[in-house]
Parts: sequence; C-alpha cells; structure tokens
Amino acid sequence: MDRYLRLFRFGNGVMGFVGILVGAFVAAGMDIGDHLANIAVACASTLLVMAGGNSLNDYVDREIDKTAHPERPIPSGEIKAETAKILGISLILLAIPVSFLTKDPVSVVIVAAASVLMLSYEFVLKKRGFVGNVAIGALTGAIFLLGCAVVGDVDAGYILAALAAIVTVGREVAKDIEDMESDEGRRTLPMSIGRGRAAAVSSAFFVLGPALSAIPFLTGALGVLYVSVLVADVLFIHAAFIVHKEPARAQKLAKVAMAAALVSFVLGVLK
Repeated sequence: MDRYLRLFRFGNGVMGFVGILVGAFVAAGMDIGDHLANIAVACASTLLVMAGGNSLNDYVDREIDKTAHPERPIPSGEIKAETAKILGISLILLAIPVSFLTKDPVSVVIVAAASVLMLSYEFVLKKRGFVGNVAIGALTGAIFLLGCAVVGDVDAGYILAALAAIVTVGREVAKDIEDMESDEGRRTLPMSIGRGRAAAVSSAFFVLGPALSAIPFLTGALGVLYVSVLVADVLFIHAAFIVHKEPARAQKLAKVAMAAALVSFVLGVLK
C-alpha cells in the first residue's frame, strides 16, 4: 500500500482540499456548512485528478527518474510502468462520474475539463514548454473555481481562480529557469527563448497577479480586512524583481505570497 501512496502522492492533495475550502468559503461565507456534502465530493474529485496526474507523471518521467528519483515506485521496480499508466488514467476519468454526485452541471463541467486537461498535460502539453506551464496554471485555478461552483456561486470564484492561475504560471516558468541545467534537450520556455526573456515573462505574471487582486477591493466585493492582500502583493512584486538572478527563491516566495493572498480572501469574506 505504501508504494501506491508514494505514487499518488496523496499528501499533495491537502493543497487541493485547501483550494476547494477557500473557494467555497469565498462564495458561501458562513453558510459553508450548508454545502458540506458537495464540498466533500469536490475534494474527492480533486484528489482523484491529482493522484492520477501524479501517477501519470511518474509514468511519463520513468526514464528520467532512473537517475533523478531512483527511489520512486517505478524506477525502484515496486510498480510496473504500465500499471502506473492504467491507474493514472483510471483515477482521472473516475473523477468525472464522482462529480455527478454534486448534482451541479457547472461542477461536472469543471471536473470534466480539468480531467481532460490533466491527461493532455501529461501526454502532450508537458513537453511543449510554456503551453504546459499555462495548463498547470489553469488546473490550479480550476480548484478554486470548483470550490465556488459546488456551493452554487461560480461567479464568486473568477478573480480568485484567475489570480491563482496567473501566479502559478509565473512560478512554473521560474522553476523552469531554475532547472535549466537538468532540462538540457527539453522545450521549456527558458531553453527556447533564453533565461533573460523567460525571467521577464515570469515577472510579468507575478506583477499581473497583484493587479488582479485589487479588483475585489475596488468593487467592494470583499470587506475591509481584504486590504491585507497588500502583503501578498509586495511579495509577488519582490519575486518579480529577483526571478532573473534567484529563480528558486522567487518561486518559493511566490508560493508564500499565494498563501497570504488566500488568507486575505478569507478575511475579506468576514467583512
């Protein structure tokens, strides 16, 4: 059983649960308790897609992992590559019928779209550089959008989902800059257009995040406590300034900034 837990990396699912819960709270506020069943289904669907994606990731990277991660289940011989492939596809596709339990068409569409995108990413888009980065951003944003949809107010999640998607793209590009030496021969954005231009792209996405974060405050959609998002904005902008020289630090800083932004959205709901 341990080998499958390592293959699926269920620990990563915690972040999916957080995204669903934050999205649901932003949309429903203190009435979130009225939607616990749907939230549980959304968490289950998200976990299935993420676990399946991790399984396929290890299948696709099985040759690279022989030297990069020899302890993983496939290169170590604990799980056959084809088994991981079948499990990955099955888990991702299983998320779609599970989502029907929400009885919400919008939620089903989001899960179905995310499932197709995850399969496309692992088998095609991952090798296409920046397109793959955008796919990961979209998958991240979809989690928050699903959290809003399952409580009946998908409109409340557009800004949050867009912000999460945009800064995630910035982080993914920063990670590719960090990994340039080990990515020799791959079509990542830095390998295609150079470190400097890729850093400029990453910076642009880090700056666009704070620009979007101002919308809920300006429209009055969230309360005065949402002003705390300025902390996240400062961190994002700082990451934009250092990504060229310190991509590893920049992407980690952006991760902290995203966590701070989520806290701000929650505080903003409290009015």
